[in-house]
Amino acid sequence: MSEHRATVRWRRSGPDFLRGRYSREHTWIFDGGATVPASPSPSVVPAPWSNPAAVDPEEAFVAAIASCHMLTFLYLAAKGGFQVDSYEDEAVGVVTKNEEGMPWVSSVILQPRILYSGDKSPAPADEQRLHHLAHEQCFIANSVKTEITVRPPANISVP
Repeated sequence: MSEHRATVRWRRSGPDFLRGRYSREHTWIFDGGATVPASPSPSVVPAPWSNPAAVDPEEAFVAAIASCHMLTFLYLAAKGGFQVDSYEDEAVGVVTKNEEGMPWVSSVILQPRILYSGDKSPAPADEQRLHHLAHEQCFIANSVKTEITVRPPANISVP
């Protein structure tokens, strides 16, 4: 169907690798040319071996889920005749331990705030259906075992 590529690049910069004293900062390079500074979360690997200003894999995972849901929602809303003016989601990923005691992103909570305009505004049931369909059709949601929840969004309809 399609392939999606990313290059992950890291290089040792100090002499203490074998003692665990090395920077984990690295770079993500995407096929479209975007380069993103990446690092483990400081809650997992403390500074100076991590960089809190960089994107960590857990944040990227949450962003990928939220982005996929949004893109699918926008497509479905347009097909349904609902004009979306803005969509903002402060998604939250929760790391817990599984049965073996290993950390994993066990849940992601999506909290979209959507503004509409135009002649046709969705009723709450319409919007709930759109979110349900977006979740069912999102490529990323279909690829993970993490529980993904959409909280009832705080919507403001623009006349």
